[in-house]
Amino acid sequence: MADLLGSILGSMEKPPSIGTDERKKAKAEKALQAKQQEAEKKMLDNFKQKIQKRIHEFIKDGTQEKLKLEPMDKVLRAIVHDVAEVAGLASFSFGLEEDDRYVMLWKKEFAPSDEELLAYRKGEEWDPEKNKELQRQRELEEQLEKDRKSNPSKDTPSSNYRDKYKHLIGDEAAKEAARGLVSNSQYGFVPSKNKQDSRTIEQVLADTRARKKQKVEHNPSQSSDTN
Repeated sequence: MADLLGSILGSMEKPPSIGTDERKKAKAEKALQAKQQEAEKKMLDNFKQKIQKRIHEFIKDGTQEKLKLEPMDKVLRAIVHDVAEVAGLASFSFGLEEDDRYVMLWKKEFAPSDEELLAYRKGEEWDPEKNKELQRQRELEEQLEKDRKSNPSKDTPSSNYRDKYKHLIGDEAAKEAARGLVSNSQYGFVPSKNKQDSRTIEQVLADTRARKKQKVEHNPSQSSDTN
């Protein structure tokens, strides 16, 4: 039985052994991988130090409210966000494409509004003066709507409406324009003089008879039908 088992084991192929060349190759690849990892770690450490220095200078600069960094990959952006958080800054990433993504930093006392963030997310430039004007117009429109709802039968425009005229054509011209307007629910505001009839009763009756006479002369059949 032992001889049979030995014979079977002897006839089986031995597992391939790793040669010297293969061992050297695997060792070299492992060493290369470790070297690459070390180089990457060193690069990230250097980047972090540079960002820390740049953010420190930004905080010390009293003339800067925000800092826009150059586009960078996701790993570097993550480092920026970490450093900014430790420094007490607000940070956001913007950019429509991954290659264009960048980080912008704000000092906490100058934290961005929702409107500013929305503009950057759309890839637009932020104009604070333009935003103030748009905000003022929205407030005027909201106030006009409130006035309209609270005074639906009011004929004269509200003070805010005159303010809007003032912004467009000046103070005195705005007041005169507002005085000369009356409410018309279907057509908006029209000059009040356009809705007034300055004729006397005698003139109105004479004009009416003249129109009837002219109509009969142009259409005699209508006169016989009427009579």
